[in-house]
Amino acid sequence: MIQFRFSRLIAFLLVFLIGLQLVAAPSFAADVPDGALSLKAKVAFPDLKWSGWSPVSDGGKAQPLRPIVLTHAGDGSNRICVATQRGVIHIFENRQSVKKTKVFLDLERKVVYNDKKNEEGLLGFAFHPKYKHNGYFFVYYSTRDASHTSVISRFRVSKDDPNRADAAFEEEVMRIKQPFWNHNGGTIAFGPDGYLYVGLGDGGSAKDPHGNGQNKATLLGSILRIDVDRKDEGLSYAIPRDNPFVGQPKARGEIWAYGLRNVWRMSFDRKTGTLWAGDVGQDLWEEINLIARGGNYGWNLREARHKFGKNGSGPSPDLIEPIWEYDHAIGKSITGGHVYRGKRLPELVGAYLYADYVTGKIWALRYDESKKKAISNHLIPGNKLPVISFGEDEMGEVYFAIVSASGRGLFRFERKAAAK
Repeated sequence: MIQFRFSRLIAFLLVFLIGLQLVAAPSFAADVPDGALSLKAKVAFPDLKWSGWSPVSDGGKAQPLRPIVLTHAGDGSNRICVATQRGVIHIFENRQSVKKTKVFLDLERKVVYNDKKNEEGLLGFAFHPKYKHNGYFFVYYSTRDASHTSVISRFRVSKDDPNRADAAFEEEVMRIKQPFWNHNGGTIAFGPDGYLYVGLGDGGSAKDPHGNGQNKATLLGSILRIDVDRKDEGLSYAIPRDNPFVGQPKARGEIWAYGLRNVWRMSFDRKTGTLWAGDVGQDLWEEINLIARGGNYGWNLREARHKFGKNGSGPSPDLIEPIWEYDHAIGKSITGGHVYRGKRLPELVGAYLYADYVTGKIWALRYDESKKKAISNHLIPGNKLPVISFGEDEMGEVYFAIVSASGRGLFRFERKAAAK
């Protein structure tokens, strides 16, 4: 009888523990057992030298290359442009054998960057959709002329040299005061509608001490949508009339979506137009969101799909949940990427490529937008590279960037050689 009761107790405990695991398990996580793709990361331009850059500063200190944005002009030239966080934008031909960059624009004297405050600097760079005709491009940077202040400015290409910007021209579009040096966001991207979208963090520190994420009266903690081709009275840009909070009291009309902690990075799917955003978590969770008009993504009431803090919220119809999350046992700082629409690797078409900066893991996530469900999440084997950014060339091929002491900081994906 005692043995029977003991056996029943053991069985009960096993069922109880399994039940706990099921309750505690998230609905999805980055390391789902979908396996690894037969791909590898490889230096994209192995012989490339960066004009004007040295791995050692004039003061004798290490000065690693920080390629923060990789993009293209959309002008049919297939050139690649790379902006570094210290403020220099490089341009070069898109071929693996390319030897040297040209300096497209040097803003280093205007840009604040410090390795101990490494969420400031040149953080965003985007070409106007009609760049081929108007020559305009836009830069988001932390300015030296005011403490903790982000600037978005319009620049233009030189009339005489397509590989050099007009160094004398800058038109400030927007100036955003930041309470702290971190959580500046910084991605700027033109949408299919021709408007400029701006990803802003909550202003920094930890746990959103000013409550910016849920405050529509501030631009912080939001994604903005502005018209850089027109100007409203008193502004250097216009607010589109169909923005969700236009005319609402105590709300900034520039806001497209809010409740975000620190979007790092965001991009439009060039086929569907969907806006994807990786939002860096606080204590336990990293998340991926599909950004919708007027959406509230929960911060700081929610961290991914979970209540945050004692004043947090459970699930609510008013708060949009991420389509994907992973916990800090897997990674601790998401780097959002791009949906692959290139031709070199058909097995990646339609997959969202993203990474974790701390663990160096890279994944390919597939999501069915019609069913609103993640289908799979495959690991892309790599060398545990600390990915700080992803980018696309004109053909839709995806690259990623790392901080590099050697200057070999740009990578692309290739198939692994078949085993003999």
